[in-house]
Amino acid sequence: MNRKKVVLAFSGGLDTTYCAVYLNKVADMDVHALLVQTGGFSEAELEKIASHARSLGVTSFAVADVTKQYYDSCIRYLVYGNVLKNGTYPLSVSAERISQAIAVGEYARSMQADAVAHGSTGAGNDQVRFDMIFQSMIPEAEIITPIRDQRLSREAEIEFLKIHGVEMDFARAAYSVNKGLWGTSVGGKETLNSREPLPESAWPTQVTKTTPENLSLHFEKGELKAVNEIVFEHPTGAISYLQELAQPFGIGRDIHVGDTIIGIKGRVGFEAAAPLIIIKAHHLLEKHTLTRWQLNWKDQLSAWYGNWLHEGQMMDPVMRDIEQFLQSTQHTVTGTVFCTLHSCRFTLDGIESPHDLMSSRFGSYGEMNKGWTGADVRGFAKIFGNQTAIYHKVNSTGDGE
Repeated sequence: MNRKKVVLAFSGGLDTTYCAVYLNKVADMDVHALLVQTGGFSEAELEKIASHARSLGVTSFAVADVTKQYYDSCIRYLVYGNVLKNGTYPLSVSAERISQAIAVGEYARSMQADAVAHGSTGAGNDQVRFDMIFQSMIPEAEIITPIRDQRLSREAEIEFLKIHGVEMDFARAAYSVNKGLWGTSVGGKETLNSREPLPESAWPTQVTKTTPENLSLHFEKGELKAVNEIVFEHPTGAISYLQELAQPFGIGRDIHVGDTIIGIKGRVGFEAAAPLIIIKAHHLLEKHTLTRWQLNWKDQLSAWYGNWLHEGQMMDPVMRDIEQFLQSTQHTVTGTVFCTLHSCRFTLDGIESPHDLMSSRFGSYGEMNKGWTGADVRGFAKIFGNQTAIYHKVNSTGDGE
């Protein structure tokens, strides 16, 4: 009897290692492992993961590099919208999982796979994101989730793998680390409760820089094109370069607490120096170059867009509508933002832009005006406050109430 063909979303971590062994040796399936590169792995790391996958007995191993597509289809809209979940989290994993799921779905379809598998647990958001993408793209394929279905703890996974002779760094597996272009998430026993911080050793990037450094970020129509006057062919290069410069300062480390798709509260650590600096710098540039109502509507639509993406709804056509709006607001968001990197923080020092609406040609705030007279302002204030003045006159009792 022919064995079923299953495509496994594979990262080489504890969960997907368990899935590869279980599907091959227990479920008796041909496992075709696919690693989706979203900017988080070096060439050396990819080779190491490939070797690890083959040692597990997979039928095939492949890498799909979707880093640029990941940026083009998702990250740039998170920048346009200055999206930070709960004002804190740049949706590092949320955005990445959607791109990975789409790539796995396309690969499974090209392989004419009988099933597709992922290593999500039953308590997180990723299970919903993967399932929703797969059921839309490849509804004929069975979705297999060993970790979720068997309700496995990390300890149980480690015990199973040891029994099957798998060799890997199980001490490191105590923390779930997910690295991509738009940041790195870190989960461990400390994030399972509401009190404990992550230990210094759990952070993937150690703090090695403390002396302040000046930084310039050049944006063109809302996209980061140059860092310190180094021009990059694609924004992904600028993001990676900025991450290398800033993460050793310990910038962008935090623990996000939020509402999961399935209704429980969740905690996860993350380090995302480049995303946080880019979003804050981009927002500052927008405050100089957009009108008040552009900023107002962007804030509202961007928050909704980020939440819907976080909940796995990237394929909803309304997302394309909002993306068109966000892109249309970026025509004048061009200029350079000047920053200073410090130990565990950064400051935004100012901007230069040909579209800066804070132009001295029209006046200086709190000092002098050039575009109107005092009489103009007196008339404006009278009309602008007219209805409020009428309300108080009509409802005044004359006795101080």
